[in-house]
Amino acid sequence: MFRLVVFALFLGICASAAKLKKKETPQSLSRGWGNNIRWVKSYEDGLSEMVKRKKPLMVIRHQDNCPHSQALKKAFAADKSIQKMAEKDFVMVNLLLETTDENIAPDGKYVPRILFVDPSKTVRTGIVGNYPTHLYTYGPDDMKLLAKNMKKAKLMLKAEL
Repeated sequence: MFRLVVFALFLGICASAAKLKKKETPQSLSRGWGNNIRWVKSYEDGLSEMVKRKKPLMVIRHQDNCPHSQALKKAFAADKSIQKMAEKDFVMVNLLLETTDENIAPDGKYVPRILFVDPSKTVRTGIVGNYPTHLYTYGPDDMKLLAKNMKKAKLMLKAEL
C-alpha cells in the first residue's frame, strides 16, 4: 500500500513539473513570420513608422487557425531572401485582426493576404499575387513572386523620392 501511495505521489509531481515546463512564453510580434525582422505592433504604428523611416509598409493579414495562413507563414519564414528584404527594406506588420482601414481590404477581407503601402499612405493595389479571385493572396509556392513584388514595392518608393 505504501508503494502505491509513493508511486501516485511521484506521478503527481511529474505531471505538475510537466505543466510548469509547458508554460508558454508570451508570443513575440513576429508570430512565427521571422524573428530577425523588426515588427511593429499595429497597423497604425506601421503607418507612422513607415513615414518616419521612409520605407514601404508590408501588411500581412492572417489567422492562426487558417491552414493557408500557416502554410504561407512557414514558407515566408524559411525564405532567406524574403526575410532579408523584410528586415532591411520594409516596415513590417502582421495582423490577426482586421483594421478599420477599408483600403487594406480592396477585394475582400480574406486571409491570408499581403499588401504594400507607400509612405504617402497609398495602398499599392497593383502589386498582386497569382490568384484572380483573391488578388493579394500568396501560397507557399509563390515566394519567388512575393520576392519580386517586394522588390517592385521598394523600387516604386525610390522612384517617388
